[in-house]
Formats: sequence, structure tokens, C-alpha cells
Amino acid sequence: MPVIAVDKPLHLTSHDVVARARRQLGTKRVGHTGTLDPLATGVVVLCVDGSTKLVQFMEADTKAYLAWISLGAGTPTLDAEGPIDERVSVPPLSEATVREVLASFLGPQQQIPPQYSALQVGGVRAYAVARAGGALELPARPVNIHALDLLGIFPSVQAAPRTFDPQGWAPAPEGRTFTLPEPLGAFPTLLVRAEVGSGTYLRSLARDVGAALGVPAHLAGLVRTRAGRYRLSEAVSLEALPDAPVISDLDALDFPQIEADERLARELRQGKRPAHGLRGRATVTLGGELVAVVDGDGEQLRVVRAWA
Repeated sequence: MPVIAVDKPLHLTSHDVVARARRQLGTKRVGHTGTLDPLATGVVVLCVDGSTKLVQFMEADTKAYLAWISLGAGTPTLDAEGPIDERVSVPPLSEATVREVLASFLGPQQQIPPQYSALQVGGVRAYAVARAGGALELPARPVNIHALDLLGIFPSVQAAPRTFDPQGWAPAPEGRTFTLPEPLGAFPTLLVRAEVGSGTYLRSLARDVGAALGVPAHLAGLVRTRAGRYRLSEAVSLEALPDAPVISDLDALDFPQIEADERLARELRQGKRPAHGLRGRATVTLGGELVAVVDGDGEQLRVVRAWA
């Protein structure tokens, strides 16, 4: 059984999702291609049995979100788990000002991860230290933010839209309605549609957007609407996992494809480096079957992973 896109419900960890999938599908070999926080919902992509070898290629996929960023209140977790540890009044904000601030975060940059994260320093998890009242020195990490679209500024997260048109994820009177975490109060809230590269923390982005506006902030709600090529509209509930439509290994990989002949396929499976003009990463197929994932430098192919 290959790749399945799941719609993670509120309050479950990604580990919880994997554990349930293992029970329901009767296998221990289940991995996922990107963690989603307990207070976030939306797409988690599962790789099952032999398809767990795909995780290394899919972890770097871009991801898209709807984010509710509440201003004027900070929390240690940077989200609605709380408690509030900093509170200020928020001056009136124009959409032009907020759009200008959001635009300043686009592109490659360095981002400091949240203290409440699974990152390790010296073999110790950051969240374990944070829960014990301490803090680790977490170095900034390179991330890339591709798009931040302001969908509105609202007096509170309670007043912000929760129903969206699944075609473009714009607020709509009818469509998909999301359940958000219990709000920590009535704070001015930005509704943002985001597309980000691998490793980007939306909780850190909420903190940093608030800082750029001169106030503390936290992520009051988050929905992942896409992970790589997997869209929320195609994801299944955990209850529907056993009957979920599955995706083949070849279809799961979002790379250009090279159709090989018998000689090229044989050389790649033997780990050789045949001559080829490809630059970048691609999948190699033979008769519609996946042979290998390769990297090309314009002169030869190097096998990253081969399939028998």
C-alpha cells in the first residue's frame, strides 16, 4: 500500500496519526512527510510499507496554509496552547501596512524555531527543556517563504472567517468550514494564506510578523491546505484510511520524468553513472515502472535511490 493523504483533526499529533494508521492498516511501516502541530489541522501525507522510501524525497515539498495570527498576546508555545505571557494593546492597523510587513518576509531567510518544537540540541528535545522551564539556544535555520496573502484583518479570531471555497481557499459563505482551537481572548487577528518551503514554522512566522508590527503575537489557528501535490480536498479522514484511494510511488514523486531504455535502466540499477544531459533531479521510468530517482549535473546521472 503506497501513499495516502490524511486530513489530520485538531488535537492529534502527527505521531498519533501514524499510530492510528499502523493499527488500521495492519502494518508497522508507516511514515509521514512533514509534522503538523496538535493545534493545526489539514494534510498529513503518509507513506506506507515499501513507500516509506519516498519520505526522503517528499519532506522538502512546499506546503500551503491558512493561518490566523492574533496580535497583542504572546505565548511560550507561540500558539493557542498558551498561557499568555505578554499582552499589549494593538494600535489601529491599515491593510497597506500589514501587506508591506508580510511582503518583507518573502524569499529565503533565517528563522529561529520555537522553543516548543521537536528539534534536538545535544540529543535533547527543545520541547522537553521548555516544559521543564528551561530554554535551548536554537540557531536560526534557512527557510523560504514563497507567498503571504492577507485575506483580512478582524477584531478577533472569533470574528474571522472559518468557511472557505476549496478551489482557492478564499473566505466564502459556503464551502469547507474549519474548527480552530479555543481562543485565548479577543485579539485583533490577521487571516493569511501562506505558501512556504520545507522547515518553515508558521508559529515562528506569527511571532515575527507581530514583532515587525511592534506587538507580541501568536498563531491562533492553522490549516494545512496542501503538502507538495497533495491537496486537502483530496485527503481522507482517519476513519476512512482502510478504504482510501492510494497513490503509486511514481505518481507520488513530483519530479520531471525520463523514459529509459533497457540499457540505461540496467546501468542505474547497478549503481553506475551513465552519461546524460539532465541537470537537476528526475525520476527514471521503464515501461511506466519506476526505475530510480537520479540527480544530473549535465554530464552524467547519479542514482539517489533505485527500485528493483
